[in-house]
Amino acid sequence: MPKLRLDKWLWHARFVKTRGLAASLVVGGHVRVNSAKAAKPAHMVGPGDVLTFPQGDNIRVVRILAIGLRRGPAPEAQMLYADLSEVKDDVPRAPRYEGKGRPTKRERRKLDLDRAQELE
Repeated sequence: MPKLRLDKWLWHARFVKTRGLAASLVVGGHVRVNSAKAAKPAHMVGPGDVLTFPQGDNIRVVRILAIGLRRGPAPEAQMLYADLSEVKDDVPRAPRYEGKGRPTKRERRKLDLDRAQELE
């Protein structure tokens, strides 16, 4: 079964912009392969492995479906994995989104209060 370096796969699948960033993510102890921390960027991964790593404010969980031969366009990169992460939609929606303009200061305060209550 073909295998590929972990940092190279993260770069091919377009989760990071450069291989250097992928390597620093792995060395920092932020990537888990099959629920075990990956210690080195040269850790070999292949189809069937499950990766867990942070991306922005979210924790991504992906199952590797294939290894990439190159860093191609985004549609090609999305075929390399299956996303197992829960979908979070925590972007506050503006009450006047339907073309009615920006919310007023009072409406923004109410949105912030509602969001703070949801997080509790």
